Amino acid sequence: MEYTVQKLAQIAGISTRTLRYYDEIGILKPARINSSGYRIYGQMEVNRLQQILFYKALGVNLKTIKGIIQSPGFDEIKALHEHRGKLLDKREQLNQLIVNVNKTIAAKERSIIMSDKEKFEGFKSEIIEENENTYGQEIRLKYGEEVINNSNKRLKNMTKENYEKVKKIENEVLRVLQEAFETGNPASELAQKSAELHRQWLSFFWSEYSKKAHAGLAQMYVDDERFAKYYDKKQHGMAKFLRDAIFIYTGVEK
Repeated sequence: MEYTVQKLAQIAGISTRTLRYYDEIGILKPARINSSGYRIYGQMEVNRLQQILFYKALGVNLKTIKGIIQSPGFDEIKALHEHRGKLLDKREQLNQLIVNVNKTIAAKERSIIMSDKEKFEGFKSEIIEENENTYGQEIRLKYGEEVINNSNKRLKNMTKENYEKVKKIENEVLRVLQEAFETGNPASELAQKSAELHRQWLSFFWSEYSKKAHAGLAQMYVDDERFAKYYDKKQHGMAKFLRDAIFIYTGVEK
């Protein structure tokens, strides 16, 4: 079956403007243009649009989606299985947050005591969901489903005490990194201390430490502007400086 822009937009629940924009950026081209100049979409394009909308629902940006679905190795069936798994995880997180919010409302309205543990469980779910929406697709492609799922599981099972330790180390990484950055030398004692602190921070999320993976993550801090923005918020260039310090720390060459 074939569809015009208007008809496809209607059944997909999106605007015709969105479909035209997808055509403009090359993420979803029509199957053909008819004699009247109308875009016509076939079953292949419908399936492609479904994949795009699945990824968008998971918070993946269009540039990344385009790279994924246009990859020569893209497997539609495998992608659908992955979508289902992530949506089930998201549903579990949302259910936990709903329970958490209900308990909070009850605590406020009826003076029911809500434990710190219950409050903290909901907070961790929010962190996991935010990380998945912001970075999930990229880091899953880079490190694999199992590694990221295990990392999320470690965060979900983290005690309040360990979470406070993680935040303390995270703040210390930034503090020492900023001091080291002033030296301009990624091999300096301060710079290497920041790399060591970064390794300690990772140990709370990674079940196994790898120098190669550590260096790869540091490179991602430079390659991905979202990561770079976090480390460059104090001073521009700190993400690259940390990358260089970690490369020296791990002995991995650029």
